[in-house]
Amino acid sequence: MKYFVALLLSLFPLAALACGGAVCLVDPDSLALPDLITFDETRAGAGPGYLVDDVLILDGARFGERFAGQTLFTQGTHDAVTGAAFAPLTLLAGDTGQNLSVVSFMGVSVLNGYGHAGFPKRDAQGEGAIAILFDNDQSALALELRGGEAGAGEVLFLRRDGSLLARVPVSPLGEFSLGFLRAQGGSDIAGVVLNNTDPQGIAIDTIRFGKALNLG
Repeated sequence: MKYFVALLLSLFPLAALACGGAVCLVDPDSLALPDLITFDETRAGAGPGYLVDDVLILDGARFGERFAGQTLFTQGTHDAVTGAAFAPLTLLAGDTGQNLSVVSFMGVSVLNGYGHAGFPKRDAQGEGAIAILFDNDQSALALELRGGEAGAGEVLFLRRDGSLLARVPVSPLGEFSLGFLRAQGGSDIAGVVLNNTDPQGIAIDTIRFGKALNLG
């Protein structure tokens, strides 16, 4: 796993300079982001976690499965959310047992997406899509991933009007942080959707956002 992390980090500076897209994958340590969300103060449980069947509202952002107007289908046991959304960007929870759970382990709490097999099945844990709707538009953000066994992921970025801003692939997946920076000084990231096809699924821990200063 350390090899995969080192390889991914070695690609960040090049990606920031020449990703060619609207949102670039960057070294998260190059971003000064003042706002922070963890799930440590959220009701949580061991094992499959505490089931969240509705939109989860925290300070600065809301969490669900996808946005109204997007298409949800399955890839094996995993969710796959695609496409643009309706305006204005509206967050949706998944079906009962197929939305989110908050899991407590080793002194921290993390957010899982649940796939179509449903809570509390292990084949569903960490294999559902996770959507985040920010209260305010962002120019950058960082996500800390938990789990992951060198599978693949993709992050969709959407504007407040529902239009798809960028699709950023992330591979291989593992336990590390990812940084994303809007190209050309833009500040119109209203929502993101995280898909994955990792064999063990993934969860998210700390999220950093707010007015960004690129330290790189």
